[in-house]
Amino acid sequence: MPNFCAAPNCTRKSTQSDLAFFRFPRDPGRCQKWVENCRRYDLEDKTPDQLNKHYRLCAQHFEDSMICRSSPYRTVLRENAVPTIFDLTSHLSNPGRRRKRIKELTEEEIRMLKERKLDAVTPLQENHQTNNNDVEIQIEIDESEEISAMTEEERYNKDYFRSLFEIVLLMGKQNVSLEGRNLKDPDGVYSPDNFQALLEYRINSGDEVLRRRFEMLAVNQEYCSRFQQEQILEVCERCVREELMRDVRNSQFFTIIVEDAVDMAGEEHMPIFIRHIDDANNLHEEFVGFLPCDDDAELMAMNFIMAITEKWKLNLEYCRGQSYIASSRLSSKMKIVASRLLQKCPQATYTLCSSCALNIWLAKSIPVTGVSVVLGTLEDIYLFFSKSPNLEVELENTITGLYMENIEKGNELKEILKSEWISRHDTFEIIVTLLHPLVLCLDRVACDNSFRWNTRITSQAFILSSALTDFDFVVTIVILKNALSFTRAFGKNLQGLTSDIFSAANSLTAVLHTLNEVMENIEVYHEFWFEEATNLAALMDIPVKLPGRFSRMQHLNLQADLTSENFYKEALSVPTIQHIIQGLKDVFSEQHLKALKCLSLVPSVMGQLKFSTSEEHNTDLYKYDLPSPETLSAELHCWRVKWKHRGKDVELPSNIFESLHLPDIKFFPNVYALLKVLCILPVFKVENEKFESSRKRLKFYLESTPVEQRSGHLALVNISYDSKHDLDVMVDTYMKVAANDAKFDSLSPHSEVVEEV
Repeated sequence: MPNFCAAPNCTRKSTQSDLAFFRFPRDPGRCQKWVENCRRYDLEDKTPDQLNKHYRLCAQHFEDSMICRSSPYRTVLRENAVPTIFDLTSHLSNPGRRRKRIKELTEEEIRMLKERKLDAVTPLQENHQTNNNDVEIQIEIDESEEISAMTEEERYNKDYFRSLFEIVLLMGKQNVSLEGRNLKDPDGVYSPDNFQALLEYRINSGDEVLRRRFEMLAVNQEYCSRFQQEQILEVCERCVREELMRDVRNSQFFTIIVEDAVDMAGEEHMPIFIRHIDDANNLHEEFVGFLPCDDDAELMAMNFIMAITEKWKLNLEYCRGQSYIASSRLSSKMKIVASRLLQKCPQATYTLCSSCALNIWLAKSIPVTGVSVVLGTLEDIYLFFSKSPNLEVELENTITGLYMENIEKGNELKEILKSEWISRHDTFEIIVTLLHPLVLCLDRVACDNSFRWNTRITSQAFILSSALTDFDFVVTIVILKNALSFTRAFGKNLQGLTSDIFSAANSLTAVLHTLNEVMENIEVYHEFWFEEATNLAALMDIPVKLPGRFSRMQHLNLQADLTSENFYKEALSVPTIQHIIQGLKDVFSEQHLKALKCLSLVPSVMGQLKFSTSEEHNTDLYKYDLPSPETLSAELHCWRVKWKHRGKDVELPSNIFESLHLPDIKFFPNVYALLKVLCILPVFKVENEKFESSRKRLKFYLESTPVEQRSGHLALVNISYDSKHDLDVMVDTYMKVAANDAKFDSLSPHSEVVEEV
């Protein structure tokens, strides 16, 4: 199925050359540039769609820098590729040749050409070889030859699979489950699932390919087998991810972010994000899929690294950072995953993630059962009120009644409730303050006799109220509030301005010193914390007692005379402080701190330090990523001088991203390279929300999709709905996969594997 090059004086075709052939772009501006560079003035009156459909240029007319061969499916052009290499003089050696006037065919004539047999095309092909400049006729011959070279069955199957992929992509983008309903009612009437229903609708709307395929099937048979649907979904996910990974590979450096596990149809999976920076110096954070959680940490690490390197085709040599947000159950496993990745790639700095407050991250990593229960209860409370405007009003009214003598405090709490208070640095301070109004509100809802609330809401309110009025919950949130108060300001700075992050990197020693002092005097601190918890419990008539799980274990010869205060000191206060200290040491390694101190390259930080900084000793972490490391010292000096002696009306760039977009930044190649690597570290937030929309889309997908209907394949299609989908590549990939499968019996028009429902 040859393609012919449309460039003047070029006689190449795909059957006689290993060169790739590229369609004219649909973008009007780029397409016009291609036509102008080709000197094909006879093509100027054609639309980009016509040129894209009928004309190709071979790879010989593009510079090597314009071609990307990293895709496993085919050689592709970069988005801004323009052909620049042409032979526009060889025709002078044969001046007698004249270009024939080309007749533009109608759609009906094109259709008739495509229906011709191969033996009718051969003479035209020979004529093409003797008239190299008749490119327009050649491309029409190419189209007809492509179609004719395929058997009737192959053409039919390709159109059929294209229809299936169009339906699956539509369902994925609209977040419609393929399964839906698929059952027989008691009378035996078949009720199709969503995918089958859409197939039937498309058949009834005039899709002749699908109609011919399924017109002989019985009404109680599936149009498309479950096995085939699963294959199509896998190919869709693979091709969508490949488009994302192509951009990542083009960016060279990247970082990995792993979010806390989510329930996907009964199995736990971890969402994976990749950060990279594009050619326009915009930071992107892309969702690239889910990876299953394994019971064995070493197996999880091995599968994680294999997915990155073998499945996603990323080179770990270019990984510059990693971050994990995991609950206490998975936290220890993710530490092993991080260490194994560091062994493979020592420059993959382990950092915090900008999307998670430090105190929340530390609380999640504490391996104490009571802490995990508290975090789960807080999540339930937040969802209970946030999903119902009426319940939010009820809570606000409760706050108003409690704070009638302190209206300002009441209004402050109401404003807090409008925020995502469950993920703030001061979450535990907020819940301690809100505990009393929350319990009162929940009790009112649970004991409602006016039938204002339905049974589901009242029963859930009763369960939540019971959880909040357990002394174990009260003492846990009070101890967490006090223990994490020593890291609150430090964590807030890490999510603040660039100058605040730089200051935080230099204040870690003081934070650890304070926490070690608390640990040395834990008995004194715990006494104050426990007294605060008992006072709060007394306010709400909550009895002070040992947790039920401990009381039930007394028969195991535990200390029968153990007091509640001593129990919570040993079981909660001591391990909490110990794990906070260890968590800070784990995540703020020397490598991480050096990366943060490289922020002194940002002009606003330089100004804050009176331009007396010396960044060179911190940049050795990235010395192999620099284009000219031998000139780094001189370049850093010039960089400081530039900003120290700036004009009075010149403002100092306040962050990495403003610095990267300076018009003269490329005159400082080493600084430019350092800033590009720094900005992709997970600890820094994405300045432009447009480039981290996938995180919000994932959250919406999880909130709006029932657990049993969640699919990793469809989730990626839905979250990446605005990415480019090459339907032809998907169909070709699927046909190759299916051809290698022993179960692939559906290539013949009516040998579809069907399942009785």
